[in-house]
Amino acid sequence: MDTKELLKKVRKIEIKTRRLSDHIFGGEYHSTFKGRGMTFSEVRQYQFGDDVRNIDWNVTARYNEPYIKVFEEERELTMMLMVDVSGSEMFGTEAQFKNEIITEIAATLAFSATQNNDKIGLILFSDKVELYIPPKKGRSHVLRIIRELIEFEPESKQTNLAEALKFMQNVMKKKAIVFVLSDFIADDYNQTMKIVSGKHDVTGIRVYDKREEEIPNLGVVQMEDEETGEYMLVNTSSKKVRLNYAKFYQEKVDYYRESFTKSGAGTIDCRVDESYVKKMLGYFKRRG
Repeated sequence: MDTKELLKKVRKIEIKTRRLSDHIFGGEYHSTFKGRGMTFSEVRQYQFGDDVRNIDWNVTARYNEPYIKVFEEERELTMMLMVDVSGSEMFGTEAQFKNEIITEIAATLAFSATQNNDKIGLILFSDKVELYIPPKKGRSHVLRIIRELIEFEPESKQTNLAEALKFMQNVMKKKAIVFVLSDFIADDYNQTMKIVSGKHDVTGIRVYDKREEEIPNLGVVQMEDEETGEYMLVNTSSKKVRLNYAKFYQEKVDYYRESFTKSGAGTIDCRVDESYVKKMLGYFKRRG
């Protein structure tokens, strides 16, 4: 993709997702993620009705009258976007590929965080961390993130979510708001998920295409595994083949939901032909 075409794409996504974050998500994001806690601001003289637990005994002793500590909500947060760039994200039978929807959702979240003056970081992962952009503030930083989401070409097509979660845990020393965007066709991450959710506020956003849920009856067809690159002949007219595939797919979805829910993380399911706006707003409202 040449630079002109890339900039045009970035601009198009910026216009669409900025509008969403300005009019819809900004306020919802703010009320959902209120801040990390309280931070000391100043001391003032005690007034009737103040909480005696907030009395500053050192200042009180110095001035011989009671003073209390005043706290403010610590507002600045850090959002980490973890985006699956493995081969299966290139799948799409509707108007858009999964990775295009993922880019739009990530951009909307990033602009919502920017409105709040929060930092945003990015981790692109396959079966390893392909790219890490440390958290920073500002529009130009968000545009860089969008640019990477559009044009980044991963070295690997396979997926290892546990590896990406471990990396994030190592680089993020303070609590962060973490959004994991993937189709979650992955294994062996529930233990890592428990550890990460104990420290961070995690939400999984599963982006999927309805045609992935089951194989249609098309006779014998050649299929390519997007993650391994292997070709195989599959007899889709066999009921057993179709049932086995549907079972395999459902097991992955159940594993994702169970891993996230049991560890206290949130989940959002976005089908590519449905409105992700409605899904995300519903999620923010439930949590707010």
